[in-house]
Order: sequence, then structure tokens, then C-alpha cells
Amino acid sequence: MRMNHVTVLAALFLGACAQEGAALDAPYSVASGDELDSIPEQPSAPVCTGGRITCFARVLTDRQGMIRASGRPSGFGPADLVSAYKLDVSINPGATIAVTSAFGYANAESDLAVYRQQFNLPPCTQANGCLTIVNQNGQTSPLPPAPPANNDWTLEAALDLDMASAACPLCKLLLVSAENNEDNGLFMANDAAAALGATVISNSWGMVEPAGEPLAPYEAYLNHPGVGIFVASGDNGYNDGGQGPDYPGTSQFVTAVGGTKLARATSTARGWTEAAWSTGWFFGGGGGSACSLSVPKPAWQTNSACAFRASADVAAVGDPSTGVAVYNAKNGGWSSIGGTSAASPFVAGVYALTGHGADELGFAYAHGDAYYDLVKGSNGNCGNLLCNAGAGWDGPTGMGSPNGAALAAMHN
Repeated sequence: MRMNHVTVLAALFLGACAQEGAALDAPYSVASGDELDSIPEQPSAPVCTGGRITCFARVLTDRQGMIRASGRPSGFGPADLVSAYKLDVSINPGATIAVTSAFGYANAESDLAVYRQQFNLPPCTQANGCLTIVNQNGQTSPLPPAPPANNDWTLEAALDLDMASAACPLCKLLLVSAENNEDNGLFMANDAAAALGATVISNSWGMVEPAGEPLAPYEAYLNHPGVGIFVASGDNGYNDGGQGPDYPGTSQFVTAVGGTKLARATSTARGWTEAAWSTGWFFGGGGGSACSLSVPKPAWQTNSACAFRASADVAAVGDPSTGVAVYNAKNGGWSSIGGTSAASPFVAGVYALTGHGADELGFAYAHGDAYYDLVKGSNGNCGNLLCNAGAGWDGPTGMGSPNGAALAAMHN
């Protein structure tokens, strides 16, 4: 399938930058103290390209701007993510991870089966009660129509289901498919997920926060005490590249999830190194951060340099140059995908796995020692911690990325 083309200039330089055919489960293994600096930026394209609301997934492309798909996985698999974030995936927390997406996805179950079989995860089907697929009203039928050819949310939904599976393979999965990405269906999907008993809900999408428009009608859909709601913070760097803050990442009722660049490392006790997903000088992108235009600053966010609510709160792998393996038959099989759309369902899954799905908002701010503090990288030129990673809270990575072992120990 043809995606957005990168520029002609990008094509001229791609040969020096691309790393095609990344190895299964360990594609970014390096051995110096500056491991992340040695990973070249690779071309990627946005998965969703039209509509009022967009998803925040970016897929690696070739030099012609086509999805780089193959018959075998490339990018990080579940074993890599388990290692990087210290997860005990033998735990069955009895939790349900809901993901919201737009349009129909007829191959959701079969694509998920390929992913889980490839990585030796237990089957998750509608028949065995692990997988449920509903519309924005929480009903199993009718499901929405397929997405437009130039706005393929099936790849986004595949990413969501695969990342939730990687974080918590014994959790149940709930896919809530909105009718489209133009009206409030994606917001309504949160109500449906909560009503169906979701432990956590991941929203890998957003829109520019509407200036001067009351947010209360949108906020009402996200207000579900006791259900952790996670939102991707955006893929275009600080303040969405100047367009304005991405909402609902700036909602008062959510945990906003930023994006990082991740690599194996022999120089750290963790065995991995991680930094903010920086705005690409050549191919664009970068984990989102912003100040809301009107959402009040929460009491737990004391060092944000914002008069209002700031994002992000936490972060996880999102840079497509260190992307994750995803299976979607419609788009050629296996591809490597990034974006904060990868980070949000993964972090939601980590919270579900470790028993923190019902924690109060601001949990990460009170328990910073359960997160890897990420101090390197920048997603813009704001000149302060809103776009520059540093010790403690910062805009691109929030309080850092989750340490699953520490989070699990706190719950127990």
C-alpha cells in the first residue's frame, strides 16, 4: 500500500541513513557509551493522514516512501520490551486493556493471532473470551466500515493490540472502534470501554486543542475515576510543531504518554539506554509535549513551566528509528512502527500488568523512583524543560519510562 512520500531530498540521502532488514528481536544492539547517537534516523510516514482527529503512529518507509514491509518481523518484539522495562509477564492481573481506534478492522483477530503466535504469546481470541471488539457504543454489531484508503487506521489498531499484548500477554483485550475520526466517536469510545469493565484505556490519537472552545464536553468522556486513561502525546515535537497543544494529551483526566528512543547497551546496569525521541532534523517527528491553553494545572504538576496543564507525564519507546514489530496483513505483513501510538498502549499495559490501573492521576509524580529518569534529548527549541529532557520532570518524557519491576513491587 502506498503511503505519504518523503521528499525527493530525503530519497537522495536515504542510502546513508536507512538500516533495512533489522534483525528480529535485537535490531538496535550497540556497545558504546553513546549508543543512541550511533543509531541513524530513518524515514517514516504518518499512518493516518486525514480527518479532524489523527492517530500518532509512524511507519518506517523505503526510499520511495512506501511502507517497508516484509514476511518476517523487524523492530523490537515483546522479549525486547520485557527486558527493557523489566516486566514479569507471567503475572495474570485479571485486567482488561482497552484500545480505541477509528473505522472497522476486519482482520483484527487474525492479525493479532499472527503476532502472538510469532512471539509465543498465548492465543487471544473472541472464542476464548480474551478479545472483544465493539463499536463506539459498546455493541458487537454493527461494526464500523473499513477506513478510507488514504487514512488506514487498521495499522494503528494493529499497533495498539500488539503493544498491549507485549506488555501484558495474559490481560484481556478490548478494541473499541469508532465510526470515523471526524466527530466525537473516539471520545465516546472511552465511555464504552469503561462501561464494559476496562482496567485501563489507551487512546493513540489526538487533535490540536481547540482555542477558545469549551473543553468540558470532551472532558466528560474522559472522566472515569478508577480507570486509567492513557493518551499519546503527539508525534510532531513540542507544541505539535507550532500548531498548538495536542488534546486530549492535555486533558485533566488522563496520563499523557511521550515517546523515547531506545537501544540495547552494555554500558548500563539496565542493559538498555533511552532518551527523548528528538525532533528529526531530516525526516521529522518527535515525541510531543505542550502546555494546554486552558486546562488548569493539576496540583501534582509543580515544575512544568506552564500556567496550565502540561504534557507529557510518562514515556516509552516511540521513535520509529527504534520502532516495534507489528503485523498487519493489509499492509504487507510485518513492519516496524513508532510514534507515541506505540508508547501509549504499551504503558497502559504496564500499568495493568503491575496493578496500577486504578491509581490516581499524578501517581508517577509521587513515585518517581519507579520510573527511569531520562535526561537526554530535545523535541523542540522552547529553551526550557518543556522541550528539553532533564533530571526529574520534563515535557518530552514526563517523569520517565516505567520500571516494571519497581511498579510491581509497589503494588505487592
